[in-house]
Amino acid sequence: MSWMVTGARGMLGTDLCRVLDEHDVAVTPYHREDLDLLDPVAVSRAVADHEVIVNCAAWTAVDDAETHEDAALEVNAVVPGILATAAAEHGRRIVQVSTDYVFDGTARTPYDEDAPVALASAYGRTKAAGEAAVRLAAPDHHLVVRTAWLYGEHGGCFPRTIARVARERGAVSVVTDQVGQPTWTVDVAELILRLVRADAPAGTWHATSTGETSWFEFARRVVAAAGLDPEVVSPTDSASFVRPAPRPAYSVLGHDKLHAHGIEPIGPWEQRWEQAAPDVLADLR
Repeated sequence: MSWMVTGARGMLGTDLCRVLDEHDVAVTPYHREDLDLLDPVAVSRAVADHEVIVNCAAWTAVDDAETHEDAALEVNAVVPGILATAAAEHGRRIVQVSTDYVFDGTARTPYDEDAPVALASAYGRTKAAGEAAVRLAAPDHHLVVRTAWLYGEHGGCFPRTIARVARERGAVSVVTDQVGQPTWTVDVAELILRLVRADAPAGTWHATSTGETSWFEFARRVVAAAGLDPEVVSPTDSASFVRPAPRPAYSVLGHDKLHAHGIEPIGPWEQRWEQAAPDVLADLR
């Protein structure tokens, strides 16, 4: 079985390609210069040569999307629609990576896979539009895989930023009123592979660690893993860090659908962070 991965230089795309290689899965990584994802003819040709297409290409600059929504929509919605159309045309499976930002964060219990979207930001709107485009174009061939609070060793992410700032400044303030599930890109990659190998039915799936925590508590774990005193992390709230795009206060995604289909969710976030930390922070110690 051959796989095609777009956005292959990104944090998730890089780890997905590595995980596939480790599992002896043939994979073709596509970078921006390799394929014009807005060219339906070129995309169709590329898709025809693969059995599974995973779209990791995305506009992820959440704040910039507020002032560049049309550009973000092109990457986050038009491109997935083109890929899904090609996948349906050739009878291929498409995996569209999505986000917790399709919810507004006002819930107090985990969002299930079929919860109605509630959009509070341009980024969320464009990613929800991408989900819809994929479902419409490839109703029988798609997996929409939502994830959240991603971190990894191949790109900028919260743990790497916090560890660097704490080391350089000796102190850092982090919000306590945003709750979610820190999730390692390696674990998301492994779950995508398991979903495909299990022939999971078309639909929406959640790929986040189990459990929940605040950015503040996660930051303390990160700083400790970096060999620093966690007391250098002080609590604050979102009102002190106003940003162009609103952040969901509660970003916890449920995993009932995985359990119902006998697919093991990603493990507890604390255990997964302990496993990931040496790699994620390797060049920051």
